[in-house]
Amino acid sequence: MANATFRDRLLNGETVVGTIQLLDSTMVSEMIGVAGMDFVVYDQEHGPLGAETTLELSTAAQNRGVAPIVRVRSNDEAEIQRALDIGSAGVQVPQVETEADARAAVDAARFDPLGSRGLSQYVRAGDYWGSDTYTEDQNEDVVLIVQVEGERGVENIEDILGVDGIDAVFLGPYDLSQSLGIPGQVTHERVEALMEDVCERAAEAGVAVGAFADTPAIANRWIDAGVQYVTLGVDAGLFTEHLSSLAADVDTT
Repeated sequence: MANATFRDRLLNGETVVGTIQLLDSTMVSEMIGVAGMDFVVYDQEHGPLGAETTLELSTAAQNRGVAPIVRVRSNDEAEIQRALDIGSAGVQVPQVETEADARAAVDAARFDPLGSRGLSQYVRAGDYWGSDTYTEDQNEDVVLIVQVEGERGVENIEDILGVDGIDAVFLGPYDLSQSLGIPGQVTHERVEALMEDVCERAAEAGVAVGAFADTPAIANRWIDAGVQYVTLGVDAGLFTEHLSSLAADVDTT
């Protein structure tokens, strides 16, 4: 598809691979593009990034062909609005456990008639002066991903998947393992069975599924299960791990 948006790619069933960025560096955002990643998640939930910094990082990512997704701190209208107004490709909303949570996320992320996102056209998302089709374009192009991270969310997955306006559900394997009483065992058969079940139900509902993976092997396992939106690693962890490996291989004796 010519000029396909990141949302188009997800809705068309394409598998996309990205990573999480915690580091406040436009160079890191560019490196993610040079490496061939499809998207980057700017982590405001667990990381130190704010709106002003994320705007600069998003610009760097987009210049390298990478779709910037903002993981906001909470399912809050103002948080979601700001994350989209800076011109990101989409927003990732944590701790969605019920149909009401999902509807709140849609309401904050979509303009009328799909939601009630606060409107200002004098923002980066509107090219600073808007257009006659600004709200329609945003509703069409912006990706909304909701994170289902615990047993309660899984129990309510059918209701969450039924909320119009959600493009993907993101499963947090670590949180899921903890909610099942096997914290950290992300490849445990119970976690995998749950992931596979959600993927099947999401496919029936026409909603993409995302998941985090520490390694390419785990990423491939999730892809085999039906995951399309694969978040592979975290920049800070990857950098530290590689430096540790290099340091360990140097003989200083």
